Amino acid sequence: MSDSLEQSLKSAMRAGQWDKVRDIARQWSLEPECGPRPFFALNVVYLLRGDFWEAWQVFPKALAEISDKEAIREWVDHLRREFPEEPSVILFEGVFHTQCGQLEEAIAHFERVVALLPQSPYPHFFLAQIHHGQDRIDKAVKAYREAVKRDPSYVAARLKLGLAYQEQGQLEMAIPQYREVLKLRPDEITGHTNLACALAEQGKLDMSIEEYKKALLLNPNDAEVHFALGGLYENKGRRDLAKQQYEEALRSNPDLGAAATALGWFSYEKGQMDFAMDYFSQALKSNPNDAHATFGVGRVYDEKRKPEMAVQHYQRALTLEKDPDRKHRILNFMDKLFG
Repeated sequence: MSDSLEQSLKSAMRAGQWDKVRDIARQWSLEPECGPRPFFALNVVYLLRGDFWEAWQVFPKALAEISDKEAIREWVDHLRREFPEEPSVILFEGVFHTQCGQLEEAIAHFERVVALLPQSPYPHFFLAQIHHGQDRIDKAVKAYREAVKRDPSYVAARLKLGLAYQEQGQLEMAIPQYREVLKLRPDEITGHTNLACALAEQGKLDMSIEEYKKALLLNPNDAEVHFALGGLYENKGRRDLAKQQYEEALRSNPDLGAAATALGWFSYEKGQMDFAMDYFSQALKSNPNDAHATFGVGRVYDEKRKPEMAVQHYQRALTLEKDPDRKHRILNFMDKLFG
């Protein structure tokens, strides 16, 4: 049965029928002792589609062990000997080199696919991701644009292109990409969240809030989105709504220390010192290097008339803090406190 499925998968791969490759690989992966090959095929298709969470889920069954990598290397070598100039096979091998960290080899393979199959968006997409991962943003943008040019409906490429523009600070270029993604796929959560983030960076807080709300309609338990929405409400002075969102964030993910820190400061400002300490402690359990929570613990100890403990935490917060503005505020506070 496995041999038959492998033959079917190779036929689908050569024809560039990647959805069919995925379906066959899923069926093959259910076979007893199927080995890593069907899982690697799934990994390739998920990466090609931009389904990165799914790709990460199957990766341990495909390439986590040295023996798995050797098995896939042998398979890929066999495919290349069987189909030496088949673009889809070369693409497949390029992804293998990428996943193994052999990026120069991967680039050579993807460029070969570009030459053999110039109308395909996929080699440009993979090249762009290599450049993006190495912070060569200009090259990444160029390659993402080539992928989108060849397939304007390529959602994953548009999302990544928007993100690359956003990292360059070109929000006016990023936002149209996210809007186009949402035209193509209205339920694309990342499209809503990326658009919301870009709009917030433009200072369009109300529009940003609406996009985050749309994302939450699609996934009500997304802790990061609840937290981001809470931050926007806090910036607008809607502290009641901000607190609700931080609470939802912490309910969805008790390990989201930033939400616990925010709630700690809400409690501190209301004079609820025990609640504040509980929240700050929860934040520091998730992230012992949270400077803002550490400073909060110091303030609580101050209120509880434990100056030595307070000073220890102020000094540690000053050491941990990386944000220049917050670091300056801590210094000013300590100067006023100690004269």
